[in-house]
Amino acid sequence: MPAMHDPERALNGMRVAVLAALALDLPVRVTEQYPKGLGRTMPPLIEALGEAYQPIEKTRFSAGTDMWGGEIESVLLCGIEAHVCVLQTALDLIDAGYHAFALVDAVDSRSARNKSLGLERMRQSGAVLVSTETALFELLQDARHPRFKELQGLIK
Repeated sequence: MPAMHDPERALNGMRVAVLAALALDLPVRVTEQYPKGLGRTMPPLIEALGEAYQPIEKTRFSAGTDMWGGEIESVLLCGIEAHVCVLQTALDLIDAGYHAFALVDAVDSRSARNKSLGLERMRQSGAVLVSTETALFELLQDARHPRFKELQGLIK
């Protein structure tokens, strides 16, 4: 994470996405790309995940599609690097018929250019690019949602 272009922003976006997903009882999956060489999930995310931190170690760049099961239609994507692992996961999800949503403020790459190119490729391939805040409010749908106040506090 320290080698990323804008790690603080991306880490905060990932944390907000995780906390919101857990509060809304959405399934959360964590993958770690070659953790022996690249390191594990960052401590603030592990803390946010709590018991949901059950990482799936991988060496294949894509996280694949088999971890979602038949009841999932849409996947919110966050992580690093946007132009490699996040991109290849989005492409696999789209090819398998899922709706892929890339949270632009919750992904990063080592350079702004690579992040931009990765996001553009995702968009061209059918992924929807959204901010974490946009996704959060789309999930809530209404200010009367029972978790609205709690989740609104994540983005202030």
